[in-house]
Amino acid sequence: MDFFDAHSIFFTVLGYKMSYLEFFAVITGVISVILSAKASVWSWPAGIVNVFLSAFLYYQSQLYPDMFLMVFFFVTNIMGWWRWTNPKPGEQDKNKELKISFMPLKQFLILLVAGILGTLLMGTLASQLHNWLPLLFNLPSAYPFVDSFIFVMSVITTFLMIQKRVECWIIWLIIDVVATYLYFLKGIKFMGIEYFIFTIIAAFALWHWIKEYRSYAKTV
Repeated sequence: MDFFDAHSIFFTVLGYKMSYLEFFAVITGVISVILSAKASVWSWPAGIVNVFLSAFLYYQSQLYPDMFLMVFFFVTNIMGWWRWTNPKPGEQDKNKELKISFMPLKQFLILLVAGILGTLLMGTLASQLHNWLPLLFNLPSAYPFVDSFIFVMSVITTFLMIQKRVECWIIWLIIDVVATYLYFLKGIKFMGIEYFIFTIIAAFALWHWIKEYRSYAKTV
């Protein structure tokens, strides 16, 4: 049994062959997102384990932008862990961790426009990877523009997450809906179910973070 081989089957359910890699990548991902929804600092170390496993899965599924995204997530999970536990003076909540906050609307809209432009650029580059680096990427990128949308918007919203901005969950909602569609289309069904669950969690997280933000005023 090769744990990191996407073809090494853990079990079969309803005719779907579940690999060890996909199963544990999904489980650690769900745990990480649930902890994030609760604004728990332990979401970051759980996320580190998740991105490590997911990178292997994406490479073997020819979802190259998603694979590169995992490298980014590894670094930002470390950054987020440090930022949440080391708030600046005046940023602390009752647990001495970083407070939840909103960002200016104009800044949020600019980020969305930048995300669309970044998607177009990244999608164009991803569609040519197999031509430029055939030894490394022997098959063409699957759905490069949809995959690139997930990549670019995930980069943007991760930095919002590090700063504990409520708006990160609005973007995560959009990403999760798109990712659910993509992974079912690509045949990674369990990961598709994972992102459907993420969509539900993101909706809860948006509500929970807004509620937590409003509680600060009551405390004062």
